[in-house]
Amino acid sequence: MKANVLFSFQNLDELYFSEKTVVIVDILRSTSTIVYALNNGAKEVIPVATMEFARKIAGGHNILAGERNSKKLDGFELGNSPVEFVPEIVEGMSIIFLSTNGSKAIVKAKFAENLLISTFLNLLATSKKLLEIGKDFEILCAGNSGFFCMEDTIFAGKLIREIQKINPELELTDSAKTSIILSDVYGDDIYQMLTETEHGKELVNLGLESDFEIISRVNSIDIVPIYESGSIKVLK
Repeated sequence: MKANVLFSFQNLDELYFSEKTVVIVDILRSTSTIVYALNNGAKEVIPVATMEFARKIAGGHNILAGERNSKKLDGFELGNSPVEFVPEIVEGMSIIFLSTNGSKAIVKAKFAENLLISTFLNLLATSKKLLEIGKDFEILCAGNSGFFCMEDTIFAGKLIREIQKINPELELTDSAKTSIILSDVYGDDIYQMLTETEHGKELVNLGLESDFEIISRVNSIDIVPIYESGSIKVLK
């Protein structure tokens, strides 16, 4: 197996991901929210790249959820804070999901053979799934509006470290090695790390620091959502 880390999806072609195994990560906050929502009983999450498409497919038993620049979109029922996605709201519902970075990264990688959604919440479960698949894999960091993102990269390093415990012969690209270095240096206290990143500070300024308490619960959820045929579900 070989691990590679991509620090942004912006300059990549959709076909790059064809036949690949890909892990999408947007710690603050999209993949954390998706994993949390599905664990709380949501039927599925449908990621979209534009507001127009989100509104077009809304209706019935769907919930419109999304944000732009960390703020809930006008006319949407939910934003992108995991604290909003509680069972009494999301159970049995289809969630149409739009975010500044995360949903767009998922849509960009839609042609992947295996497309997994991961975060600190389900890190161990994701590592087990990747070992079960047994193929080379790419960790795609959603980043921050096209720029490097510390928290996504640290997560990538921790995921690779977890896989190395079982497969010490895992081959690493330069970006994978860099992710491990950052994870080893800055990844001891996940909650503190999140509050000190650029994006984390933006969320604190918006009064959204309560999200960090959920997002920093490492290995608290034992599901691996998978994107197939336009939606993200937990496969039984």
